[in-house]
Amino acid sequence: MHEQQITGEGNSLPLAIELKKICKRFGQVQANRDIDLQVQRGTIHGIVGENGAGKSTLMSILYGFYQADSGEILINGQPATIKNSRDAIDAGIGMVHQHFMLVDTFTVLENVLLGAEQSASLDKSEANALEVLEHLSAEYQLSVPLKSITAELPVGQQQRTEILKALYRNAEILILDEPTGVLTPQEADQLFRVLKALKERGVTIILITHKLREIMDITDNVSVLRLGEIVSTHRTADTSTAELAELMVGRKLETQHFHKVDTADGESGIAVNNITVVDDRGLTRLDDVSFEVKRGEIVGIAGVAGNGQSTLLEVLAGIQSPNKGQFVINGHIVDASAPLGPREMREIGVQHVPEDRLRLGLIKSFTAAESSVLGYQNRKVFNWRFFLNIKSIRAACVKLMQAFDVRPPDPKLKSSSFSGGNQQKLILARELDKAPSVLLVGQPTRGVDIGAIELIHQKIVDMRDANCAILLVSVELDEIMTLSDRILVMFEGRIVGTVKGSEADKTTLGLMMANAMDTAA
Repeated sequence: MHEQQITGEGNSLPLAIELKKICKRFGQVQANRDIDLQVQRGTIHGIVGENGAGKSTLMSILYGFYQADSGEILINGQPATIKNSRDAIDAGIGMVHQHFMLVDTFTVLENVLLGAEQSASLDKSEANALEVLEHLSAEYQLSVPLKSITAELPVGQQQRTEILKALYRNAEILILDEPTGVLTPQEADQLFRVLKALKERGVTIILITHKLREIMDITDNVSVLRLGEIVSTHRTADTSTAELAELMVGRKLETQHFHKVDTADGESGIAVNNITVVDDRGLTRLDDVSFEVKRGEIVGIAGVAGNGQSTLLEVLAGIQSPNKGQFVINGHIVDASAPLGPREMREIGVQHVPEDRLRLGLIKSFTAAESSVLGYQNRKVFNWRFFLNIKSIRAACVKLMQAFDVRPPDPKLKSSSFSGGNQQKLILARELDKAPSVLLVGQPTRGVDIGAIELIHQKIVDMRDANCAILLVSVELDEIMTLSDRILVMFEGRIVGTVKGSEADKTTLGLMMANAMDTAA
């Protein structure tokens, strides 16, 4: 049943956006099919769907990145022709992308002004902008240090910079694509306070997210896309996470419960001994860290992002060396005097799924086939004489795409053409396919839809059951608790607690993450 009309009490508000029969095709892939969507003015409207369902494509049409093959767009009741982002901005539409569109070396102020200078004099433009931005920051709780270099800011403040950019350009409609995918829980809470403040002042917000709890917490209405079509639109108060999940994937989802294992007497896969890492600015990122991961065990690292988890993964993957201490991985001793790089790590059976897929996982300008063999391109099966065997690489990529349901399953598409969740699935497929004896995995389901999370979790547990030693880092506490046989909690670069997976609860873990209890089981 296709319910495009929002029904129920309190739904007679005027429409900010109306999309009629929007269609978009990329080659053989029908990304959007006859989409009708109504978004009421001054509301928060959620859009959910599996990776590749067409959510980002639809919003990219609204923002002018793509042109619809057919259909009509109305803004505030008036037909609108949106050929590019400038047309969208002129129509009062702003968009905060999943991967921020900021110049790292610019200040916040310079990023906000870029393309929106109001005077030939940059000094005059900056002076005018400062006054406006200080007002916007106060009105919408968007505190950001305007003179700071963007790259030096936490991710949450970079996101606020993107929102300020949109508001500075007089956006009355704000589209946010997976806005909490890179945020800590605290930053996500702050974002939602900002969105509520924007809504109270009449801004219309479209929120694309895979996180159904966020939909239930903050949206007024929600539309579900599946295979390029809207299959349902509801008042959020009239639906549930279970109903939305079933609508998204077209089947009922079962709650996952994995058995926990005790490998106290098992063989060691990773043994970390008194590792300390100090960065270039003299800040201690890891502080005398010691722990062990046995074969056939998943050890999860819980902690608020920025407490050393990322550094730990990069040290164990060979991306950076420790200043002090050593670790033994797959029987090989590694320290500052005897480092192993990422290539050597792969050669000894250590695979790494990085937290930042765009920085370390793939190359956006490469095809999916090329990204699917990154790090493994020198293997004989992918080479013929002095050249890469493109036919073999594409065939291998198709198998990976089928195994992990990567959409669209086209190895010739550029990596940048895939949604973030499908990029993530491609990287996971590449690394998990190699049957590693040690797996380092960071944020495995970041940006991934609820149906694919089931698949990824099962594959990680299957690898554990095949005697792989797995170190898991995730900001999703539910994911850590679901998968981990043991949980280590990190705070300010130190291990501050250990809990058996079978005994873990959110209250205890939360206190440990805040370093608010002095206990370790």
